Amino acid sequence: MSESWAFERDYTAGAEHIDELGHVNNAEWVRWIQDIAVSHWHAVAPDKHREAYIWVVTRHEIDYRGNIREGEVAHGSTRVSGQPRGAQFDREVQFVDDTGKVLVRALTRWAMLDAKTLRPQRVTAEIAAPFVSGG
Repeated sequence: MSESWAFERDYTAGAEHIDELGHVNNAEWVRWIQDIAVSHWHAVAPDKHREAYIWVVTRHEIDYRGNIREGEVAHGSTRVSGQPRGAQFDREVQFVDDTGKVLVRALTRWAMLDAKTLRPQRVTAEIAAPFVSGG
């Protein structure tokens, strides 16, 4: 992964995110991965696309390399990588701490569905444009 990211958002670890080891639970990282991806879609996609389509995860590949404790901040970054393949688009996500150390890196695959029928829909060039051009 290069270091050019399309969308960023910070996450502060609260007491509800902490596990018995005293740091953010792995399941919370997955929620943050989904949240930053959905937030990026809502920030960049035009209204007509947000109303017509929804996205579902079909695969997560996650590397846990560090962690944070309650009150600490994970700086999240994301971007869509490559070109869409049919209904699917890959997304890279990473979280770093205040020193820039990578805490979590993920490659996730998302499928676009028609919001009414819930059937997979091909990601057209028009839908992909805000993401492949850097959003």
